[in-house]
Amino acid sequence: MMINKGLKAGVFTSIVLSLCTISCSKVQVDTPQPDQTPTPLMLKVPGHFPAPTNMLDNPLTVEGVNLGRHLFYDPLLSANMQVSCASCHHQERAFADGVALTAAGVSGKTLERHSPTLINLAWADQGFFWDGGATNLESQAFGPLTHADEMGMSLVTLANRLMASEFYVNLFQQAFAEKPSAQGAAKALAQFQRTLISSNSRYDSYRSGQDLKALSEGELRGMHLVKQKCGTCHSGELFTDNAFHNNGIDDDFTDDSNEWIHRGRYRISFNPIDLGAFKTPTLRNVTRSAPYMHDGRFKSLDQVLQHYRSGIKHSPVTDRLLYDQNENPGIAMSDKEMTEIKSFLEALTDDIFLNEITFSNPNKK
Repeated sequence: MMINKGLKAGVFTSIVLSLCTISCSKVQVDTPQPDQTPTPLMLKVPGHFPAPTNMLDNPLTVEGVNLGRHLFYDPLLSANMQVSCASCHHQERAFADGVALTAAGVSGKTLERHSPTLINLAWADQGFFWDGGATNLESQAFGPLTHADEMGMSLVTLANRLMASEFYVNLFQQAFAEKPSAQGAAKALAQFQRTLISSNSRYDSYRSGQDLKALSEGELRGMHLVKQKCGTCHSGELFTDNAFHNNGIDDDFTDDSNEWIHRGRYRISFNPIDLGAFKTPTLRNVTRSAPYMHDGRFKSLDQVLQHYRSGIKHSPVTDRLLYDQNENPGIAMSDKEMTEIKSFLEALTDDIFLNEITFSNPNKK
């Protein structure tokens, strides 16, 4: 289920759903019994995390998450029955896919945006896709499901396939007390994705006070450097502001494609200041989610850091946060500081998240 294509403003306004009030992380998703009232699911929010986004119309339940987990890994949702959401979102890569631009969709064509990670989406409150083209996870699902180069599905066909499956008829009844539908599938997928909470890195052990020796001296210096040099955009415990910035990787935003996907946030807002602006990714598990940027152009963290040190391209829309007090683009970093920053980023790796069984393929033995 790639979320690498933005949706033009208003495309899915008729199906945009509000989300739910969430206050909670790890879940047991045993298959419930028929005719059972859905079991409310409370996500366990770490004490050093902010409160998640308030979403009311799709409350989390054990049954809804269980249904969403099965759907996430099921190629039944694609036109050729060979592509699932997990085809482009691999758990061991923080639910990215490890390639710059994938060709794993039903058409076999190379897509034009990098598959992003799926981490701490319960806190995402400014839109999904690299340009914020979907307002919530429910509406987001219809982009990859219906895009001709991704999953290529007709929503009518999707509903009919699910209706023909006794397994899914039962799971939909348990989750929503209704027959299968494309809208119900989107709600279940959203519920599952909101449980993908990463909060168990060595940094978290240090930050929560569980283990004040969890970080080395070099990692601690790297932590302070990240806050000093990167923290404006990669902010707080989520290590993202969930906002959109032009980070100076381009200075020419000419785009004659039908979807204008290289124009970034501008294709949604039509505000010239948003040309080339893309969503800030989280730094959590960043050492496992290469390559980087919206088009996967940087293969390594060294290339990323070098870009911010000396490769930022000046344009009228390059974010002013990337300029020094003399109005020169670039963030000053010595080689030693770059090494310490990378060491801290490794401490943001959450092996529990990357191996959590309740996030994995339920059909894999």
